Amino acid sequence: MLSRLNDYIAPMLAGASVTLIICMGAILLGFIAGVALHSLRNTGASGAIAFSNIYLGFFRGTPLLVQLLMLFYIPIALGVELNPYVAAVIALGLNSGAYQSEILRAGFQGIPKGQVEAADSVGIPRWKTLWHIQIPQVLRLTVPQLVSETADIIKASAIVSVITVTDLLRVGRQIVASNYRPLEVFITVALVYLVLISIVQLVGRYIEARWRTKS
Repeated sequence: MLSRLNDYIAPMLAGASVTLIICMGAILLGFIAGVALHSLRNTGASGAIAFSNIYLGFFRGTPLLVQLLMLFYIPIALGVELNPYVAAVIALGLNSGAYQSEILRAGFQGIPKGQVEAADSVGIPRWKTLWHIQIPQVLRLTVPQLVSETADIIKASAIVSVITVTDLLRVGRQIVASNYRPLEVFITVALVYLVLISIVQLVGRYIEARWRTKS
C-alpha cells in the first residue's frame, strides 16, 4: 500500500484543494447569511421574522443532500445551467448559515448593549456599528464554535461529488475505478480529511490564542 501512495498523492492533493476552496467559500457565505438572519430576527418586523423562521426550518429540517440537489437541478429545470462548484458553495453556505446564525446570536448577546447605544448616540450608522464594533467582538467570542462548524462543513462537503464536483471523495472514487482497491483508497481519503480538519483546528486555536493575548 505504501508503495502505491505515490500514485494517490497528486490527485488527492488536487481533490483536497477543491474541497478546501469550496468549504472556505461556504463558511464565508454561511457567516454572511448568519449575520443577515440575526439582523432580520432583531428588526422586530413580522415579515423578516417569518422569513428567518422559514429559512431556519428548511435548512435545519431537510437533508443537506436534498438541498444540494434542489439547488443544482431547479435552475436546470428553468433553463439555467448552474456551475456545480458554485452550486456546492451556495448549498453548503446557505445550510451553514442556518447553524451559524445560532452561533453568532450567542456572540451578539455577549456584547454589552451599552456599546450599541453609545454608537447610536453619536450618530454612527447601524451598519457601521455592526461591521466595525460588533462583528470583530462576535468573532472573538465564537472562534471555537466557528472552527467546529468549519470542520462539520469539510465533512459534509463529501456529498458534493454527486453533482460532478471533483472534490477529494470523487477523486478517491476515480482512483478506485482504475485500481479496484477501495479499502486502501478510502482509508487514504479518510486520512486526508482528517489532516484538513486538523489543520483548520490548529489555525483556529492559533487565532484564538493570539486574540486572547491581545485582549
